[in-house]
Amino acid sequence: MKLIRVGKNKLVKFAEMEVFPHVFQVSAPDLRQGVEFGMNGKWNELFFKNNHPIVLELGCGKGEYTVGLGQLYPEKNFIGIDIKGARLWSGAKATLENGMMNVAFLRTNIEMIHHFFAENEVSEIWLTFPDPQMKKVTKRLTATNFMKSYQQFVKQNGLIHLKTDSNFMFTYTCEMVNLNHYPVVLSTNNLYASELQDPILSIKTYYEQQWLDRGLTIKYIQFMLEKHTEFTEPEIEIENDNYRSFGRKRTTN
Repeated sequence: MKLIRVGKNKLVKFAEMEVFPHVFQVSAPDLRQGVEFGMNGKWNELFFKNNHPIVLELGCGKGEYTVGLGQLYPEKNFIGIDIKGARLWSGAKATLENGMMNVAFLRTNIEMIHHFFAENEVSEIWLTFPDPQMKKVTKRLTATNFMKSYQQFVKQNGLIHLKTDSNFMFTYTCEMVNLNHYPVVLSTNNLYASELQDPILSIKTYYEQQWLDRGLTIKYIQFMLEKHTEFTEPEIEIENDNYRSFGRKRTTN
């Protein structure tokens, strides 16, 4: 049997996460066994104590974007979602120390998020530099199976934002959006060379700055999530990204 060693710092972070008042954790096995979350449809009532729009960041990592959005838009509520507790700790700690009341964090698998929100409870979703999953279509966060999941709790014409360094992910998403006739609000394959001036797009994560320093361009698309009963999955060949991105294994043709 292989032993997995957990660093002392991680253990400290895990312990703190258990008591942070703005961090929520329910395991996938518990959800499958019927454990109820209890806040579906009640995030504003029970936690945020207001009626502001709710915005999710999926795969938020250390929560840099969630925190940045919360600072820019105090009139909205933000929830960062990731399965990696040690990463979430950074954003959770920062928001707690800064007294930010419009930010929360949820530790769960993204495949399970429909268990945590009620119909029409969410206004926007941010996907910031997700793994393009070049070999696993159903793992891509803009795949049609995820669109079907999102529409269970995102409002009609709610906004989906994708910000990515991956040409593969951007090309795939643009094709998925086109085939399923989602209205596009904004789209660019070189964000920082474009004329888009919205301050929301200027938030940079630690890794994003490293990608920029490596000469990679940042792509961005914003589209409306019209609710569908049928979906068309893209069946096109896309050239794989030819670089090794941070935290990702190199994929070859």
